[in-house]
Amino acid sequence: MEKEGKKVVIIGGGIAGSLVAKNLQSHAHVTLIDPKEYFEITWASLRSMVQPSFAERSLINHRDYLTHGDIVTSYAVNITETEVWTAEGRRINYDYLIIATGHADHVPKSRPERLDQFKEENEKIKSADSILIVGGGPTGVELAGEIAIDFPDKKITLVHKGPRLLDFVGTNAADKTLKWLESKNVVVKLEQSVDLNAFRDGLKIYQTSNGENIVADCHFLCLGKPLGSTWLNETVLKNDLDFLGRIKVDEQLRVKGWSNIFAIGDITDVPEIKQGFAAQQHAEVVARNLKVMIEGGKKQCNRCGTETYKPQLEMAIVSLGRKEAVAQFPFLTIIGRFPGYIKSGDLFVGRTRKQMGLNPNI
Repeated sequence: MEKEGKKVVIIGGGIAGSLVAKNLQSHAHVTLIDPKEYFEITWASLRSMVQPSFAERSLINHRDYLTHGDIVTSYAVNITETEVWTAEGRRINYDYLIIATGHADHVPKSRPERLDQFKEENEKIKSADSILIVGGGPTGVELAGEIAIDFPDKKITLVHKGPRLLDFVGTNAADKTLKWLESKNVVVKLEQSVDLNAFRDGLKIYQTSNGENIVADCHFLCLGKPLGSTWLNETVLKNDLDFLGRIKVDEQLRVKGWSNIFAIGDITDVPEIKQGFAAQQHAEVVARNLKVMIEGGKKQCNRCGTETYKPQLEMAIVSLGRKEAVAQFPFLTIIGRFPGYIKSGDLFVGRTRKQMGLNPNI
């Protein structure tokens, strides 16, 4: 059949790339290029650090959901108008290309190795009496909350260079989060940075930019990761990046100026909070549009019947341990059990597994 002959190549097997691959596998010849063998539900990773068994459901081998496509475990290193080149020198032809490389994150190649990594991080937490967390964005805040709830006797210090926590949300949400952390005996130091290489007298003593000393048995760096777009600077898309390294896309999430190349997820310049829910919506829109294009079959009909993507409203939910969370909605900010009920118990893992066509409870 003609639709089976269309070649769709997806670079990146994260939140967005994995979902679009799953949704298109029955409509085209799909090839997923990813340096790891599994899809990770990334917002569950902090829970997995304090409860390693949680990762059994949040780490999914690509082959578990991509039953009809090809999987290439490698980095993409170049793009031409018709091909993607991998680090091993393999060239893969495409009719449609989707770039979903998100943020650069160096994690193990295999699922068993990643599971072992969570166990090692858990041992690091359990064996420490005092813990330093550097970074007060959603990752640092959620990690502090997870440790504070599961290990209430640990002395936790969170250092953040900004004037308030959770810079990406409003001040009301940030203030409520600070009060919650302090109620759990987390020491929060704002407008400071840390020299992570400082040692003194055989003890781990970290010095802040204000000259304060923090004694901690271990530390976790929870700063933002760089976008996974550096490699595009040597490709045909080198002029399609903005000054932050994001790919410029149109309202259909096509790379501007290209009819058959799309970008989805955190890598795009879509004006919205970068979060997993938005990345999944990107994948859904592009998958639906590509199905229309593939069924149409003619280039001049590529825009017929397709839909546009509307940036998500300014909403965010940040978990605070197992049962509570802080939520920012367009006209309301709340903290406590209700937003925790929405997210914190299962962290949307069951829903995401179901979305990927898998048993939500296994």
